Amino acid sequence: MHAFDILGEPVRRRILELLGDGELTAGALCEVIQREFGISQPAVSQHLKVLRDNGFATVRPEGARRLYAVSHEPLRDIDAWLDQFRRAWTPHLDALATELARGKQERRKKS
Repeated sequence: MHAFDILGEPVRRRILELLGDGELTAGALCEVIQREFGISQPAVSQHLKVLRDNGFATVRPEGARRLYAVSHEPLRDIDAWLDQFRRAWTPHLDALATELARGKQERRKKS
């Protein structure tokens, strides 16, 4: 499965957002996702499986609990791919910032 297919699903993006703050148990993830998306526990488990199977999340047992965490490598790969587009955007955004600063200076001069 392609990385953008995985991240294109809102539930999986939300799971990764939640995991961005640190490890969470499967139960804690299910609780939030069920509340926010109204899906069943088995559906949440399926999304967790997709994230695990495709390298976006890791799981480790701790007693009877399973703790999930973000795996950063696939996200770094996506970031590297997006970098080619950032190079095209950056000069335009820098030019916009310059124009905004000039506009502020002009308004201050008139005040």
